[in-house]
Amino acid sequence: MVTKLSHVSLFVLDQNKAYDFYVNKLGFRVHTDVTMDNGMRWLTLNPPEQPDLEIALLTVTSSVYPDADVRNALTLLLEKGVLGAGVMHTPDCRATYEELKAKGVVFKNEPKEQFYGIEAIITDGVGNWFSMTQPKEH
Repeated sequence: MVTKLSHVSLFVLDQNKAYDFYVNKLGFRVHTDVTMDNGMRWLTLNPPEQPDLEIALLTVTSSVYPDADVRNALTLLLEKGVLGAGVMHTPDCRATYEELKAKGVVFKNEPKEQFYGIEAIITDGVGNWFSMTQPKEH
């Protein structure tokens, strides 16, 4: 029986820029940062309140995807910033928006009321975007 999700992967254009965004701007914690035998950097992070979830920040390399067409397709999607990766929760979307904007984080829109809560679309600067949402209280 599967009991939980322990790792998810995000493809990024640049691991160092991704590190800066997720660690220095969002406050995620580094779980693992090692270079494997094949030269690939295995970089995983934990969201502050989810220590049992590791997010692997992967570049599109031949060691991950040997097929050049696949690498090129993923790279194109990342360069266009169209890989939507999910929802990040925050207890106060407007305050978090102001805090992150002051740190240089780029948003596609200001916080806006939605049927599910208050949402702003955040970009990580390395190919991904997320809904940053303050869930509606039920």
